[in-house]
Amino acid sequence: MTPENFYVHGHSPEEQRRLSLLNDLLNPDYLLQVGPWTVPGIIDFGCGLGHIARQIKAQALPGTRVLGIDRDEQQLARARALTAPGEVEFLQHDVLKAPLDPAWQGAFDIAHARFLLEHVPDPARVVAKMAASVRPGGRVILADDDHSSLSLYPVPPHFQQLWSAYEQTYEVHGNDPFIGRKLVSLLHGAGLQPARNGFVFFGSCTGHPHFQDFVANLHEVLDSAKHLLVNYDLLDARTCDQALDEFRSWSRRGDAAIWYPLFYAIGVK
Repeated sequence: MTPENFYVHGHSPEEQRRLSLLNDLLNPDYLLQVGPWTVPGIIDFGCGLGHIARQIKAQALPGTRVLGIDRDEQQLARARALTAPGEVEFLQHDVLKAPLDPAWQGAFDIAHARFLLEHVPDPARVVAKMAASVRPGGRVILADDDHSSLSLYPVPPHFQQLWSAYEQTYEVHGNDPFIGRKLVSLLHGAGLQPARNGFVFFGSCTGHPHFQDFVANLHEVLDSAKHLLVNYDLLDARTCDQALDEFRSWSRRGDAAIWYPLFYAIGVK
């Protein structure tokens, strides 16, 4: 299959609700760890519905320009509808197909991308454009998954088989489900000085008030990809359904735990 930008989960209303919940769970700790955001200009690559861009704006200096760019105009239309007038600017841009707008060259203090690089076949090209968009001394912030880092314990019987097949849906499209471990290398390859790396914990356990929200997020991630697993002959439908049912039953155990880090790395121009 020809490599392409491919978002495995689609853009259904159910997926939009999942992304909203994910942002609610993740953003408070994430914004604190990878900030500060007190600079005059910020560009968010692959902004989607604009959740993170709006929250960045809320933590930025008064008058800070926050620009969100995405290739999907439908997503951007929804982002604009969710955003107060003048709060965040949203523009259509396909980072792999279109040259960087000359007006963006060296125009920003921070270039940010989260959950973008795992969905593109040429992440180095994206990071190079991010580097070009910041002025000397500016920061490039990358945050993404390394899907091999997910652990459930105790392990549901067929879950690892399901998760491995899910990882392969990225590779079918020439994308990288393990990009998280490579973020520092990508910054260095773009001529940036790696300054900091780490991870934000995105796990939970029984007894935590949001545990079932984490369970719902992971279940929807896998359920929305089920048709691809079957269509690509990565896993049969019966095993998919069995694994998802086992996961739901597992979530009711008194000792169930999800361990998952979101990797990030920051480089300076």
